[in-house]
Amino acid sequence: MNSIWDNFFRRGPGRPSMHDLLRGIPLFADLNRKELDAVERILYRREYAPGEVVFRQGEPGVGMYIIEQGRVCIIREPSGHVLATLGAGDFFGEIALLNETPRSATARAETAATLWGFFQPELLDLLERNPRLGVKVLLPLARITGQRLVRADEELAALEDRRFMPEGGEVPAAAPEGGPHASVG
Repeated sequence: MNSIWDNFFRRGPGRPSMHDLLRGIPLFADLNRKELDAVERILYRREYAPGEVVFRQGEPGVGMYIIEQGRVCIIREPSGHVLATLGAGDFFGEIALLNETPRSATARAETAATLWGFFQPELLDLLERNPRLGVKVLLPLARITGQRLVRADEELAALEDRRFMPEGGEVPAAAPEGGPHASVG
């Protein structure tokens, strides 16, 4: 290609190909070239200005976002506490692929950012049209969700341990009923 179309299709220096970007996301890491093409066709690209909100805490979740370039802050409202700052190759909001519960935090572009949206209706349509590929995407999503539940359980247990720890002392031998280490998974 050596024409006006060159610029149209070129991703630019230092920018990963779409397949490289998707292979860096655990949901798509095991997909072959043809499967990556199928996923790429159902993604939505959008550019955000610095400070622009991707979604607000409390809004219904509709899908996940992949950051191609730029930075996005995940913010807990109303405190404005920044939970995480994500960059190129990161993703967020994947729980919304499984259900439409309200967003637990706000996502805001910290810099100019290019994001790819992968939404629940497209995932459900993929499952119907190509169940094998849909399952190849859903299994890693289930693994990621499980790992995050385990991590959240561990953090909750650590918080509970600190809560029941006597000042300057050790953790009591017997935790109070319903106390530390309650499993969420």
